[in-house]
Amino acid sequence: MTRRLPPLLAPRRLLLLLLALFAAALATLALPAAPASAHAVLASSNPLGNSVLQAAPAEVVLTFSESVRKVPDRIRVIGPDGKRVDQGDARFDGAVVTIPVQQTGAQGTYLVSYRVISADSHPVSGGFTYSVGAPSTTPPSDTDEEIGDNPVVANGLKVARYIGYAGLVLLIGPVLVISLLWPARLSRSGPAGVIWTGMGLVTLATLAGIWLEVPYTTGGGPFDVDGSSLRNVLSSTFGTAYLIRLGLLVAIGLLLRPLLRGETGRVDQILLAVLGGAAIFTWPVAGHPAASPVAAVSVVVDAVHLTSMAVWLGGLVMLIGFLLRQANDRELGAILPIWSRWAALAVCALVLAGTVQALIEVGTPDALVSTTYGRLIIAKVVLFGAVVAVAAYSRKLVRERLGEGGPRRLRRAVGVELGITAVVLGLTAVLVQTTPARTASANEDLGGPGFYSATLDSNLFKLQVDVDPARKGNNSVHLYAYDKANKPLPVVEWTGTAALPANDVAPVDIPLLPLTDNHATGEITLPLEGDWQLKFTVRISEIDQATVTATVPVS
Repeated sequence: MTRRLPPLLAPRRLLLLLLALFAAALATLALPAAPASAHAVLASSNPLGNSVLQAAPAEVVLTFSESVRKVPDRIRVIGPDGKRVDQGDARFDGAVVTIPVQQTGAQGTYLVSYRVISADSHPVSGGFTYSVGAPSTTPPSDTDEEIGDNPVVANGLKVARYIGYAGLVLLIGPVLVISLLWPARLSRSGPAGVIWTGMGLVTLATLAGIWLEVPYTTGGGPFDVDGSSLRNVLSSTFGTAYLIRLGLLVAIGLLLRPLLRGETGRVDQILLAVLGGAAIFTWPVAGHPAASPVAAVSVVVDAVHLTSMAVWLGGLVMLIGFLLRQANDRELGAILPIWSRWAALAVCALVLAGTVQALIEVGTPDALVSTTYGRLIIAKVVLFGAVVAVAAYSRKLVRERLGEGGPRRLRRAVGVELGITAVVLGLTAVLVQTTPARTASANEDLGGPGFYSATLDSNLFKLQVDVDPARKGNNSVHLYAYDKANKPLPVVEWTGTAALPANDVAPVDIPLLPLTDNHATGEITLPLEGDWQLKFTVRISEIDQATVTATVPVS
């Protein structure tokens, strides 16, 4: 005999589920839209911030911690009189941005402001000053625009991502259940409504994400969207991934129509699975995983994480919304054991993928507790542990074949699972907008107290030497060559060594890579504390070269 819920029970449970989803949406807004949603940071600059130069530089060089791309008209150099002195477009070469500067001869303080996009699509903005001759008051900008993130846009992106995750839940899990577990005698109209709702939510979230990414990139308000900025976003990795997702959604929608009428074949189901898998990958490709140290692993792991989440939660929606109300004892006896195994596999995949993600994105135990990203991970794990406990209780009921009162207890357990996981989805939406813990922790050290910078003179050139962080372990070295008039000087060949005479450490080569004509960089490990002697030989022609030495205190 087919069991039915009391008439008011289903609406009541639906109301509770909607309240849980609303609470999760509020959670995405309650957590701060941290200005450090960015991934990259400014690692060094030439001139240095707050430095005083004898002559105006011909260019300003910004070096970031990772590759960045341009935001049109958002890199500016303002002279002491408040007018722009940057000329032409800034040159982008990976993590290095070079800004040509007019030689006006004006003495005083200059303001450099920038806004660029990091590899994971998040904006990076900031500014600093340098002075020529002597400091003066900080110049006023020639624009009233603020460099920063609009809170409406930042929170809107969180909500859009949450809507997208909710859409995945209502799409992937229900499609899997109706394809492989749905009893032939039951109507498909109810599940079809859920699936089309999921399609609509994913499509809405994708379109909203593209729209909001424009002002998020430029720093404007939610309606500050023009054709040029939109084209700039659509030509990025983020925009390409979202456009591909929209195309795949159209193809998936065409295949869903016969499936929901019960007319699809095995080939169509396989094609639907392939298209769905391809669409899932557009999420990690447009976010943090694509910019991780092991991007290929992170993208695959994140795709597995999303798929497992959508299968598990979407299946629960089908159980509580339809099967537990409409299927009879014989049908449930066949469906529930299979679903229980699927849910167990999905949970295992979630745990494994989440662990790998945490190891990559958190990096160290200290970063787990000292960063916003790490604390969100802890909150997510605690809530996920509660969900797993409830899921284990549900699985126990299924193994016991439900028993007297079992269906009602199972429905309650599934409802609790959905309520808690709705909040987990909210935390996930916030995590996507938060700087990964490993990056936030590492960025705290950039330009910190151990940062070394000096300008060394020779008879042929001036060489600015930057060593970051000037501490025991791995260090980045940046070299900038200038002539006696402080203009960039093209270099033919760079060589460098590092030695620690006090500890009888013989000179070792510093591998140097030219980034521009007058800028080279290298990485070296300094294994001991002490005063390291860094020697650099710079050749500027076939016969002209000179060597300079920097004594770098390493702590």
